[in-house]
Amino acid sequence: MFKNDVIGRMAQQIGERLQDASHGPEELQKSVQGVMRSAFDRMELVSREDFDIMMDVLTRTRSRVESLEKQVIALESLLEKQGLVTGMQTADEDSCTPVAGEESASHAAEVERQRDA
Repeated sequence: MFKNDVIGRMAQQIGERLQDASHGPEELQKSVQGVMRSAFDRMELVSREDFDIMMDVLTRTRSRVESLEKQVIALESLLEKQGLVTGMQTADEDSCTPVAGEESASHAAEVERQRDA
């Protein structure tokens, strides 16, 4: 919707510039370029080079996250085998279970609030 608004405004502004044809072709070209540049700036476009760089960063980050997930699963498995931790949640679940004996930060904050009250 936003892009359609920008394109519609750009077309309207260009039409207004064309109606004022008393200026020479160079002036008209500069005016149309100004309208287009302004519209593209409002769209917050990025260059292809910047897009490719960000895609590369995203790909590397995704790969690193997957690697770390595998390491966490391996460590959880090792801890369960050693009997140190039981019932760990998987990485697919929304919430995290604290390691045996540790309170979650939100629970600790709630206990602190109740104590102060």
